Amino acid sequence: MIYTKTSLFFCLFFSCLAGAVWAGTEAPDQAATPVRVQTLKVQERNISSRVEVVGTVQAVEQAVIAAKISGIIVEIPVVLGSLVNKGDLLVKINAEEISARVLQAQAQLDQARRNLKREEKLLKQQASTPETVKSMRDMLAVAQAGYREAASMLSYTTINAPFSGVITRKIANTGDLATPGNPLLHLENPDRLQVVTSVPETIALRISQGDPLTVRIPAADTTLEATVAEMSPVVDPRSRTSQVKINLSSSSGLRTGMFARVRLPGTESTTLMVPEQAVIPFGQLEKIFVVHEGKAQLRLVRTGMHGGGLIEILSGLQAGEEIVTENNLLLINGQPLTTD
Repeated sequence: MIYTKTSLFFCLFFSCLAGAVWAGTEAPDQAATPVRVQTLKVQERNISSRVEVVGTVQAVEQAVIAAKISGIIVEIPVVLGSLVNKGDLLVKINAEEISARVLQAQAQLDQARRNLKREEKLLKQQASTPETVKSMRDMLAVAQAGYREAASMLSYTTINAPFSGVITRKIANTGDLATPGNPLLHLENPDRLQVVTSVPETIALRISQGDPLTVRIPAADTTLEATVAEMSPVVDPRSRTSQVKINLSSSSGLRTGMFARVRLPGTESTTLMVPEQAVIPFGQLEKIFVVHEGKAQLRLVRTGMHGGGLIEILSGLQAGEEIVTENNLLLINGQPLTTD
């Protein structure tokens, strides 16, 4: 048993020694063998960073329909999704006291006209005075103003569409009490849409009204060209952003409230971009081979953004250097190279 273990030990020892000798004699031959590769001279490129912000699709024309007077709603001839034209009836309110006020104002106006006519007739007969006629004329002006006020109040009992659009919210119903300022309906024009977003203050300084931008609506799988329509002249001190409204070139297949992504112009910078096959993973690092005096020189590099088959090199490489782009996976440092 002791003999067997000793024999096994010496067998393993000589096997390792033979392997080391073989590796030591084979590595120089491998390093001396020229390898045919493809190379590329690295050049600087100008790239622009892309910035995206999120926004919401809204209608350019939208209105909250509310009453100006108090009264019982007697008619709402629209429902959610109703298409209406400009001037169509949206809400009718019953306000008897306003109707009575109009009748009262009309009676006072008629009385003032009769009084003025009588005094003017008496003045021609020298039975009245110019001061009395002037007083009657002033009373007529007051009566006319009172009538116009009452008539205007009466017009508030009917609410008509300020523009053509669609009813997107219906808050009140027939029989409800309408009060001044409380919303009754929401009206939007679906033919003209825009995206409202908040832009960081550093980028807002590079955007002007009328600039073209690209907007993507993921839910509709649509990418549209858009134009900056409005920009807030102030910056929100809490978010450090400015509000921007961007008019869309088309509204087909879109709805208000949809999520949108807006591409904004970023900053331009100069960097090195190399083909992705030139960069080789090396444990947790990355390496690249540079052609130096006809031999492969290993360089450890730090990479940046990836895209379009290219990788950005942040450090470890300089512009003008020649790198290996093909047949580089088995290269070793110092290996002779031949190029096509």
